Amino acid sequence: MGISGLLMQTLFRNPLAGPFVLGISSGASLGVAIVILGAGIGGTLAGILLSKWTLVIAASLGSFLVLLAVLLVASRIKDTMAILIIGLMFGSITAAVVSVLSYFSSAQKLQQYIFWGFGSLGNLSWHELLVFALLYLIGLLLAITSIKPLNTLLLGENYAKSLGLNIKKSRLTIILATSLLAGTTTAFAGPIVFIGLAIPHMVRQVFHSANHKILLPAVFLMGAIVMLICDSIAQLPNSDYTLPINAITSIIGAPVVIWLLVRKRKMMF
Repeated sequence: MGISGLLMQTLFRNPLAGPFVLGISSGASLGVAIVILGAGIGGTLAGILLSKWTLVIAASLGSFLVLLAVLLVASRIKDTMAILIIGLMFGSITAAVVSVLSYFSSAQKLQQYIFWGFGSLGNLSWHELLVFALLYLIGLLLAITSIKPLNTLLLGENYAKSLGLNIKKSRLTIILATSLLAGTTTAFAGPIVFIGLAIPHMVRQVFHSANHKILLPAVFLMGAIVMLICDSIAQLPNSDYTLPINAITSIIGAPVVIWLLVRKRKMMF
């Protein structure tokens, strides 16, 4: 999620951009909502909800459909900011559909969907981890091949064009990499918040660099470290309770980012 946030912040030149701006994670949430909440309405899918793969496949299909829509738009529109707005609109549409499904769903199914939305790093088999690793590796390789275009885009699209960069091709590659990374993570672990938005800023403040040859591996490592620390805290040592991972990432991470920005008094971007 950290790498996805880094790619989106550079592509849109917006410090508030994250892996959710394209609506990919919202599409995954919609897929899961249709399975869980739709089963509560119709009652026909209740038997298959016991399978973890059902939710994974539903989330993957939701992400993939939104990805196709975003790629179709990106291939026809030259303005990058327009793609950002359209991605946010896709997110609004999916959120509206989820709200309707939630209204007509039973309390039990609604609770099940809410628990999925909390996010979790557990309950994954080795087979599921293998599938996750393969999809994540593809997205990571696409991100690595985009390092040079990302550095070029730091000074604006006009400057990038003057250097001979194929804006449309680079933009599609970056969007595809983000979709694979964010969509895969959401499908298997739920909609993890904060990491995608904040980790890139934390890395910039620590390393004082805008070079993606430094930022990308640093974000990769720091994102993993922060996530594992938050997950360890969420497990509540010496207790039978497990807190929602999203609550921990926000409660712990947000003050750290605020402190870094206040201490540096300048946001590097």
